[in-house]
Amino acid sequence: MKILVADDDPLTLEAVCTCLTDDGFSPVPARHGAEAFDLWQQHRPALLCLDIMMPRMDGYEVCRRVRASDAGVPILFLSAKNEEIDVVVGLELGADDFIRKPFGKRELLARVRSALRRRITRHGHTAASFTMHGLTVFSDELRAARGAENIELTPREVSILRLLHEHPGCPVHRDTFLDRCWGLDYFPESRTLDQHIAQLRRKIEADPAAPVIIETVRGVGYRYRPGENPV
Repeated sequence: MKILVADDDPLTLEAVCTCLTDDGFSPVPARHGAEAFDLWQQHRPALLCLDIMMPRMDGYEVCRRVRASDAGVPILFLSAKNEEIDVVVGLELGADDFIRKPFGKRELLARVRSALRRRITRHGHTAASFTMHGLTVFSDELRAARGAENIELTPREVSILRLLHEHPGCPVHRDTFLDRCWGLDYFPESRTLDQHIAQLRRKIEADPAAPVIIETVRGVGYRYRPGENPV
């Protein structure tokens, strides 16, 4: 899922892009407003994160131009400007949220996910979903549900579950996970996949010590057995 990030501060730009990448998003970086608008036209990302004070075109103008042709894409302002009027101007131009610098990784990701969910609700989209042992995964909403329990997921976690669901009963090789869920140009540490699987099991398995959704296949990778019922 592509997210455009525009900030003329290289350290902030790198930090936000790294945060999004680690969570499974695909950031599209822009160093100034004009580049941001050009990249938005080229990539049509799912969401925009815009600094306000940028050279060649400020964030307000980027927002104004995007909103002239797309009323639905979520737009978040990332800014050190703390005056109420700055927030009001941004919201009146059509921004969805305003994140004051400095901000933490958790706040950024929470607001990004919230904006993406609001877009789905606002436009009445029916999220693509699939079920694995009573767990329903809503891909577009980055969440899963089991009964009344709601579980937030990252894009990468959704990709892992979707890949397993696409190969029922068949072991999925570790390299396939890395290619599909991290990208061919990504070279993670050898334990990266296992760490993500362990974290995902803690979220979705009734008993992470005895998983029934994500089964380990030693020497190969992982498998989902749709015919096996949870105990």
